[in-house]
Amino acid sequence: MPSFTSPDQGDDLDACVLRFSDLDLKDTRLINPSSSLKAELDVCMKKKYSFAKKKAFALFVKTKEIPAPSFECKDKWWKCCQQLFRDQISIHRHAATQHADEICHQTASVLKQLAVTLNTSKSLKSEVNRNPLKEYFIYNHEVSAWLPDLSCFSPDELISGQGSDEGEVLLYYCYRDLEDPHWVCAWQTALCQHLYLTGKVRIATEGINGTVGGSKLATRLYVEVMLSCPLFKDYMCKDDFKTSKGGACCFPELRVGVFEEIVPMGISPNKISYKKPGIHLSPGEFHKEVEKFLSQANEEQSDTILLDCRNFYESKIGRFQGCLAPDIRKFSYFPSYIDKNLELFREKKVLMYCTGGIRCERGSAYLKAKGVCKEVFQLKGGIHKYLEEFPNGFYKGKLFVFDERYALSYNSDIVSECSYCGAPWDQYKLCSTPQCRQLILTCPACQRQGFTACCVTCQDKGRRLASSPSQSSFKEECECTARRPRIPSELTQQVRLPTSPEPQPDVGEDGPCLCEQQQFPRPSES
Repeated sequence: MPSFTSPDQGDDLDACVLRFSDLDLKDTRLINPSSSLKAELDVCMKKKYSFAKKKAFALFVKTKEIPAPSFECKDKWWKCCQQLFRDQISIHRHAATQHADEICHQTASVLKQLAVTLNTSKSLKSEVNRNPLKEYFIYNHEVSAWLPDLSCFSPDELISGQGSDEGEVLLYYCYRDLEDPHWVCAWQTALCQHLYLTGKVRIATEGINGTVGGSKLATRLYVEVMLSCPLFKDYMCKDDFKTSKGGACCFPELRVGVFEEIVPMGISPNKISYKKPGIHLSPGEFHKEVEKFLSQANEEQSDTILLDCRNFYESKIGRFQGCLAPDIRKFSYFPSYIDKNLELFREKKVLMYCTGGIRCERGSAYLKAKGVCKEVFQLKGGIHKYLEEFPNGFYKGKLFVFDERYALSYNSDIVSECSYCGAPWDQYKLCSTPQCRQLILTCPACQRQGFTACCVTCQDKGRRLASSPSQSSFKEECECTARRPRIPSELTQQVRLPTSPEPQPDVGEDGPCLCEQQQFPRPSES
């Protein structure tokens, strides 16, 4: 991994970082984050701060690079905030004026990385001799060194087949400690742009989580690069990449970023680590456990809970028979849900599952840490891998995905209903009212009657906006969302969902906010 170097790394850097770490980097009240940050530093530390800020700025600009058209003399352009920049001056001006707070946050991360490097720099030479991987990265730290050779392919070959019928979407994650997530971020950005991939990739010191779409050639090359990279080749295999029909069209753009967690549970990885998860069960093993669980359905007291770790709008259109599906809107509510309903899990064997397995890694670790369960198991590869092996198994309905497809279909079962008329329906659409952005289930017959919003209240707002465009401001959170309990309380006994479609809640049932899907706080829940 490339190391951070500075022309003047003195002993005062530790003090600089220690003082800096107490700053609230999420405090939006800072009018000028960069000035406030710099004010925390003594004169003798300004050089370190200046170095960190320049590196943070360069990394931010690097993540916005896109290949320039072949007819241009330049080899790259930049795209940010839906704007195209053809020269470095304009993207630099845009970054400095519109993204100062993001660069400030990244500067903090660089300073912390500098502190880590400083603590180990004295023993670097001997460490390199002991660690060939570190040596390899030190002398091959340029991002370009880790991009595949495309000389035998034309851009047309990489771009063709990006449509939903011919292209492919990859879903994957890898938990492993990363010393320099910002370098990985720059590399992933360059790699995806190199292969004309779109999607979302989250990177943290605990690993990487991504979902990307493009042509089948591009996704194949992406997997090959990931599996050959020394950072991941000993931690991943080809089977860790879940595939489905799709392409670059499934995502509006490419978004790559560095975060504290690769899936946002809301608890620091230092407190609940991925290194202490539940016991992994293969799809075949999980299938047998569910079969055994369902055979005990008539018993009054079952010692097993089949727990869906996803959000309510995901389990609403597809789930395992007999599962307990928490009525929560975000995975960051999951720990509070466990705390509030802890007695439900006492002395129980818990079978957990999610879309691709990533939420179960730390979700199971959190539940295990409570010390109340008899055993905690999780489905390896998630529903995605289970449906590949058992398309007509115990999972009924569609599999929700966090891109513009909304769902994948493996069987013909429909387990949800139109929110207006109650007819079987499981195809999500966006609420028609601007700024609401909820996902709704409304069948074609109801759509033809004009029922295209998430609830009656929102429908009325939409009509008022249509007649008076100037009245365009109202709460983004709809009333039907506000009525939903943030953390539901379950009964003392396990509540089983019926295997046939159940009546849906009133029209007030809401869907997820689109901004939550397309931003990194929940971009690619594997």
